[in-house]
Formats: sequence, structure tokens, C-alpha cells
Amino acid sequence: MLRYQADVRSLVFMAIAAGTLIFLWRFGSTLSTPLWVLCYTLQLLMAVIVSTMVHNHQHLPMWTVKWLNVFTDNFLTVFYGFPVFAWIPTHNSNHHIHINKEPDYTKTYMVSEKNNLLTLLSYPSISGVKQQKAVGSYFLNLYKSDRRKFFFHLLQIISLVAWVLIALIIDWEKAILYVIIPQQLSLFTVLIFNYIQHIHADEESEFNHSRNMTGSVLNFLLLNNGLHTVHHISPGLHWSKLREKHDKIADKIDPRLNENNFAWYLFRVYILGLFSPSFRTQNMRMERIGNLEPEGV
Repeated sequence: MLRYQADVRSLVFMAIAAGTLIFLWRFGSTLSTPLWVLCYTLQLLMAVIVSTMVHNHQHLPMWTVKWLNVFTDNFLTVFYGFPVFAWIPTHNSNHHIHINKEPDYTKTYMVSEKNNLLTLLSYPSISGVKQQKAVGSYFLNLYKSDRRKFFFHLLQIISLVAWVLIALIIDWEKAILYVIIPQQLSLFTVLIFNYIQHIHADEESEFNHSRNMTGSVLNFLLLNNGLHTVHHISPGLHWSKLREKHDKIADKIDPRLNENNFAWYLFRVYILGLFSPSFRTQNMRMERIGNLEPEGV
């Protein structure tokens, strides 16, 4: 019933996400501090991975059976912290069409052309607010255009609200720690990923519109979501096929946009870059715009 057997990994990750929540909710207060930190770190890691599964599932549903896809939508919704249908108007039907160009709700330069720690950390909130009108309009319009889909999406909202409210009623402190904080991390990091993947790339270029994180460990955990150029070229391609296709076009991508070590990129650009311009990213978008301007301007 899985479209691709590679999504067994996704199912394992979903099981770990649910399992860590149940374990910490039940036994968290009895664990030694080092063991609790280890388990909570795992839960937060799974929150990040959930955001990549949401992305993958909205592009290509995991199952060939409708009800299993609906179940997965609702499962991911409660761990992600927002109805996953929101990806349709903001990501699938907007970002993938415009790819960081002016009509893109998630364009990285909506406030500043700079790429530093402040712009990185402020982007998720700014971009998140920017997307809300599109999500609301899409959802309300469905009531007239596709009533069946409207109620499937409404189920995600109901599931999320019920999930959070029940958790808060049972134990509000555990709910904040084990439900709400992981949800917020999931929402925050997926927007951080989008920012890093497009900031200072050239949105008009065929192959240089996205930055790639090519490390094998990172892409194992994030289900190849680091391979972003090829994803934009073939958005319907299953995540398990992205590495092979990325390797075929890697030589066409500007080397500045292929990063092997994500941790080093973050440290180099957002920490060392505070002290030395040599560690900062080069704005390929402004390089292009500058080259298009008449001489003397």
C-alpha cells in the first residue's frame, strides 16, 4: 500500500515520534537528568524530521489508499502543530511556481537582502504571518468549490485543536513541554530550512535557485530534503529518488550552493560571519541584478 518501500523509513520515524512522546509523558519525571535530556533531544529531533515528512507527504502522498493518506495527514498535523493542508496554497501552488520570486509568500528577501543571524531567526515569524491570508482564503473557498476536500481539511483542524486541548487538560505542564514546544520547533525549523535553501541564491537561474545540503547523514535523517535544487526541478519526484538525480546535475550548480556540512555552514555563516565578511554568503541574486543594471547606475 506504500507507493515506495523507502517510506518504511518514514513510518519508523513516525513511530519514534509517537513513542518518544508516550514514553516521556509517562516516565519523563522519573528519569535521571542525563537520560531525560537524551530522550527529549530525540523527541525534538523527531519534531524536525516530522516537518520534512509533512513536506514530502504533501508533494506525493505516501499511500495508494485514500484513508491511509487521510490518517497520515492527521497524524502529521498533530505532531507538526499546524494543519498540513496549509502547504497546498503556500508551498505547492505558490512557492514551487515562483521559487523565491516576488509573488512567493516565502521569499527570503521580503524584509532584507542580508543573510545574518538576525534575518535567519526573524524569518520564520515574518514568513509565517505572511502565509496566513493565503491559507485562510484557500480553506474557505474550498467550502464552495470542493466540499468533500473542505471537510477532510476541517478534520485536520479538529484533530489538532482536540489534541492540544486534551493534553493541556490532562497535564498542562507536560503538554507545553512534550506537545507544544516540539510542535513550535517543527514549524520554526521548516521555515529556517526554506530560508537557508534560498537566501542569496539566484531565483532566475535554472540550476542556481536553491542551496543544497549534501551530507549523507543529514539527508538520511531529513529524507533527502537537503537536496533542494533537484526537488524544485522535479517536485513530484519521490524523495528516495532525489540523490540519484542530484548527482546528475550537481556539476551544473554553482559550487557556492552545494554545502556538504550543514553544521559548519551554520557556524561559518551565522557565527563567524558576525566577525568577518569572508565567512558570509555571496548574494547571487544581487550579483545578477547588478549585472543587469546600466553602467554608471
